[in-house]
Amino acid sequence: MAARLELRNVSKTYLSDGQQIAALCSVSYAFEPGTVTALVGRSGCGKTTLLNMAGAMDFPTSGEVLINGSPTSTLKDAALTSLRRTHIGFVFQFFQLLPTLTILENVELPLLLSGARDTARTALDRLAWVGLDERAHSLPHQLSGGQQQRVAIARALVHRPSILVADEPTGNLDTVSGDGVLKLIRQAAEEFGATVIMATHSAEAAAIAQTRIRLRDGRIESVEQS
Repeated sequence: MAARLELRNVSKTYLSDGQQIAALCSVSYAFEPGTVTALVGRSGCGKTTLLNMAGAMDFPTSGEVLINGSPTSTLKDAALTSLRRTHIGFVFQFFQLLPTLTILENVELPLLLSGARDTARTALDRLAWVGLDERAHSLPHQLSGGQQQRVAIARALVHRPSILVADEPTGNLDTVSGDGVLKLIRQAAEEFGATVIMATHSAEAAAIAQTRIRLRDGRIESVEQS
C-alpha cells in the first residue's frame, strides 16, 4: 500500500537569539498504513518537530511533507483545517480534554466541527471501543488519568483518521494504565488501518511499534524493524 505520510529530504530550522537552530536535517521516510512507528531519542533530537510535521501543524524549511500525496506546505488555511479535521488524530501527554464538557461531548466535538451527522451515536460507539461508554456523561475530572487518556484516544479516532499522531501518550500514566493505552494505540493501527506515529521516551511504548526510528541531532540515526 502507498504511504499516506512521506517526508522527503525534510529540514527545519528555527531562529533563536539571532542564531539558526536545526531541528531536523534532511529527513526522509515513508510511513505505511496500519503500522505503528515510534520516534525515540533524547530530548531535543527532533521528535516533536517531526510529529508537528506529520500532523500538518508545522512545515519544513526545505523538503516536502506529503499527506495522501499532497505537499502540506502548498495547502491554504482552509484546506489545512479540513485535512486535520478529517485525516489526522492527535493524542497528547496531558489529555487536553475540555473540563466543562462531558466525556461524550469531548469525543463528539471533532465531528461537530467537521459538520458530520449522527455525531452522538458515533462518539458513543468510539467510547465503547475504549471501554468507557458507561462514563459518557461524566466530566473529565471524575475519571482517572488512564481513563482520560482512553477518552482522548476515542476523540482522536472518532472520525477514523488515516494518521494518528501521539506525543508521549503514556508519559503521565502509571504502568498499568499505560499498558492499556498502548494496547489501544496498537489496535488503532490494526483495526482502523491508521498510520500511527508516536514519540516516546518509554522502552515499553517503543516495544509495541513495528518500526523504531532513533533520532539524534535532527537526523535519523537508525531504523529498527520488528
